[in-house]
Amino acid sequence: MGRPKQFDPDAAVEQAMEVFWRKGYAATTPQDLVDALGIGKGSLYNAFGSKNALFHLALRRYRDSQALALIELLEEPGPVRARLRKALLLLVEMDLADVDRRGCLAVNTAAEMGSSDEEATDLVRRMFDRTEEAFRAAVEEGQRAGELTPGRDPRAQASLILSTLVGLRLVARVEQGPDRLTRAVDALLDAL
Repeated sequence: MGRPKQFDPDAAVEQAMEVFWRKGYAATTPQDLVDALGIGKGSLYNAFGSKNALFHLALRRYRDSQALALIELLEEPGPVRARLRKALLLLVEMDLADVDRRGCLAVNTAAEMGSSDEEATDLVRRMFDRTEEAFRAAVEEGQRAGELTPGRDPRAQASLILSTLVGLRLVARVEQGPDRLTRAVDALLDAL
């Protein structure tokens, strides 16, 4: 008799994240997860408790990988305006290149579950807070360096950037090319 298949919970969360990201929470069935993870339903529930609990782990995984990558881009050296443009356009390019047009898992979760899952809503809100804080720091740096208009509230400017980013991620799910999205990024940067 062969050895039982090794189950790696960390890899399973990564695979589950991909399924939830592609299909959304409601459209993902336990069978979809079982198929993607290569385990039985019993193992799925023994390891994670529920589909919802696994989703929260997947959303945390997304936060720890995808969302932090944006913050790292914003903290690179160089002119602030150029870093902001590079970060926003990189997300646009990634979204447009994705054949599944998954967009952003945090944005998708906010749209799908914003009023129905308190824990998911809190996770997304904290991701948005963290991202907005990185934008605020960049705006303050740009204002000190004379790159961005001084005297404007950095928190308000950061909220504007975050809101534009959320819109970009949604529009990119249906857009066929970068033109509209690039115009929006350039208009945002001109407003700063």
